[in-house]
Amino acid sequence: MIRLFVPHDLSASARLELDEGQSRYLSAVMRLSVGDAVAIFNGRDGEWRATVSAVGKRAVALTAEAQSRPQATGPDLDLVIALVKRARLETIIEKAAELGARRVRPVITERTNADHTRVDRLQAIAVEASEQTGRLDVPQVCEPVKLDRMIADWETGRRLLFCDEAGDARPVLEAVAEGGPWAVLIGPEGGFSPRERETLRALPYAVPATLGPRILRADTAAISALTLWQAAVGDWRP
Repeated sequence: MIRLFVPHDLSASARLELDEGQSRYLSAVMRLSVGDAVAIFNGRDGEWRATVSAVGKRAVALTAEAQSRPQATGPDLDLVIALVKRARLETIIEKAAELGARRVRPVITERTNADHTRVDRLQAIAVEASEQTGRLDVPQVCEPVKLDRMIADWETGRRLLFCDEAGDARPVLEAVAEGGPWAVLIGPEGGFSPRERETLRALPYAVPATLGPRILRADTAAISALTLWQAAVGDWRP
């Protein structure tokens, strides 16, 4: 069944008018007509079964019928990723949504070679991946900030899995032993500068870890680190 993320509040018999993009997708691409069923979610009210109640020239309307799944959220996991080239960053956002990250926080480091990005485009990718993967929420994609600013504003109680390519840290599955709020930090294509690495190593909430003996590209490192964290303490465990 087609799944759509919608901003509307969801309840029995609620009528929803979709935006132009979603309306075009249902009517022109998927060729749905009145009476066809779709699944909808908003990140607050669970997943609902809805039917197409109107197909107009500019908008499609849905009517919510019954909740099919109650609201649930995954682990409290952020991905902090240094800005990289657009194609790789878009892949990272997609896979972060599929792997259960709750928030993606782009950062600018001393060796970052891309200093801007279209957050609206990345958020749209996160929405599409969440629709396809069956999750009931959508990860937030934040505006990029400098690494030093992120550290200065760090949330109390959230540990930071610092994926350190220097090779003298423990493997992720040994470094991560318990759950709770976490963030995974992946550096830029050129790695962290010596000053940044020293700063990160000194943070009381940072947990240095290695992703193995090979240097990984940022997208591979992000996917690997999220996967290992989920296997160690996330919702992949029984």
